[in-house]
Amino acid sequence: MKNQSIIRTISKLFSLLVLAVATLPAIAQVNIKIKGSDTVLPLSQKESEVFMKKNPSAKITVTGGGSGVGIAAFLDGTTDIAMSSRKMKMSEKMKLSDGGKAYKEVTISYDALSVIVNPSNGVSQLTREQLEGIFTGKITNWKEVGGSDLKIVCYSRESSSGTYDFFKEHVMSNKNYGTSTLMMPATGAIVQSVSQTKGAIGYIGFAYMEKTVKDLKISYDKGKTFIEPTVANAKNKSYPIVRPLYYYYLTKDEKMVKPLVDFILSPEGQKIVTEVGYISLN
Repeated sequence: MKNQSIIRTISKLFSLLVLAVATLPAIAQVNIKIKGSDTVLPLSQKESEVFMKKNPSAKITVTGGGSGVGIAAFLDGTTDIAMSSRKMKMSEKMKLSDGGKAYKEVTISYDALSVIVNPSNGVSQLTREQLEGIFTGKITNWKEVGGSDLKIVCYSRESSSGTYDFFKEHVMSNKNYGTSTLMMPATGAIVQSVSQTKGAIGYIGFAYMEKTVKDLKISYDKGKTFIEPTVANAKNKSYPIVRPLYYYYLTKDEKMVKPLVDFILSPEGQKIVTEVGYISLN
């Protein structure tokens, strides 16, 4: 009789435990999609990887394609965060406004662009004016800028890239790219092409720099001073080709994405910025 009472008590307690577990609130599963800039891609991948290790319930998917591609996905609601190496255009802002969608713009780090050539190229420095001449097609031979008698082959990102827009605006004074400029779908493709082509020149974000190509010193004061592209020179603002990198997300999604954004902006997140090859906010 006593044993039956104990069994009934245990059974009752077990039933109460099962009921208690069943009524516990579910742990929120964070599932964030990030899409856009190839420049921001390596940084977002690393930050997301570390964040997911710290937060096992979080699932973050990061894909590239270019700033324009990311913002287009953001506008049609197929990504939660657009990563961009340029500011959103007025036409893009208007689409969000027309749809009644409020958004946030967050600067997560800075990036500097390296102008790269094939390692066999004897040219080690160029002025902004020479770069403009080269990429608009007015300068077509390396001998015109102190190099060998060799045809210049220009490689650029395609027009959906924020890097394409930034270079055009800040280096080429908004002049059009020359018709012979070869447009590449990804930054890695520029590195590979320049490394394999003797007369090649291109531009890439710092984080993509490899030993297979050579970066150039750049002058923005008509050749008086040429500055080497280094993180230190980018931080002290002596190197001229530096730009902010952005995340865009809808205000209504802030609760979901803010833990990740706050992590990237934290001292730990900004340390990762430096480790991956970008320029931290402070």
